[in-house]
Amino acid sequence: MVRRRSFLLGATALPLAGTGTAHAGTAQALAGPLDAGRAAADYWIRTQSLGGNDWQDATLHSGVMALHRATKDTRYRDYTLSWANRHNFGLKSSSGNPHFADYQAAGQAYLDLYADNPEPRRRAAIVREIDATIATGRVDYWWWVDALHMAMPIFARLNKADYADRLYRWTRQRLWNDGLWWRDSKFVGKNIYWSRGNGWAIAALAKVLEVLPQNSPYRAGYLADFRAMAAAITKVQRADGFWNVNLGDPNNYPGPETSGTAFFTYGLAWGVRSGVLSAATYRPVAMKAWDGMLRTALQSSGRLGYVQGMGQQPSDHQPVGRNDTANFSVGAFLLASSEVSKI
Repeated sequence: MVRRRSFLLGATALPLAGTGTAHAGTAQALAGPLDAGRAAADYWIRTQSLGGNDWQDATLHSGVMALHRATKDTRYRDYTLSWANRHNFGLKSSSGNPHFADYQAAGQAYLDLYADNPEPRRRAAIVREIDATIATGRVDYWWWVDALHMAMPIFARLNKADYADRLYRWTRQRLWNDGLWWRDSKFVGKNIYWSRGNGWAIAALAKVLEVLPQNSPYRAGYLADFRAMAAAITKVQRADGFWNVNLGDPNNYPGPETSGTAFFTYGLAWGVRSGVLSAATYRPVAMKAWDGMLRTALQSSGRLGYVQGMGQQPSDHQPVGRNDTANFSVGAFLLASSEVSKI
């Protein structure tokens, strides 16, 4: 068991106990996927201070809230609430780069908290920002594939799918190639399909499809892209369950990498759980990836390793090592644990 500790939420101190212990190489030590999620979340909360409201911590808290919904453990919701209150449910901004998707990403966790308790202030800033983005009439904001995950689910949840689809089509026309995505225009035509970039995309599609009405005119197109991605990544999964940092070339910085793998696991597990992917075909792929992360990436302390640091291509932050970790990858792992627990 890990040592009990507290974190402050306003004037109230709440216990933070590690409720599961993970062992690299011994996945059997965990009773189930949610125990692994708890171990990773509790380690992060125990060892890190509350972070900023940029995309990195926004992704972490999207996963924390998924874990809260799956476990009904209010400690996780309250942790995210403490983070949101620290930033007054606000967004980063930049006069030089307005309506930047990375700065909108915090809105996902804010909307999760709003769904839990519909206080108007919990969604006010993100509603203003999305309305302001739409008012510009521009559709070229999502020029890199990561932006799909940062912003597209927010548009869908705010019933702005019409405009989101215009943004998505602009990006897809430029970066999509037969089931995979180039990260941005610098990579178009090259055999470089960054794992985490594609992970952002499949996670975005899963999150959008989760909330999009069944009769939406955009649903069939997103489903087709989601299924094409699932088929493409399945073909290049490693024997150990992970995906390499370059999906196009297994010899380009080969080795296990957790952030892309966690997002793919989340997307595939969501697809199986929701019935849009064949369980016979894709459940084994998702479980192979999940088991690989438990064997190799999740340490006995709960630290999640083999995470490629912030970047945009396979060569960034190499070599990727056992102790390399990051908040956004923990968030992806929590999303994965919450969906794997359902299949």
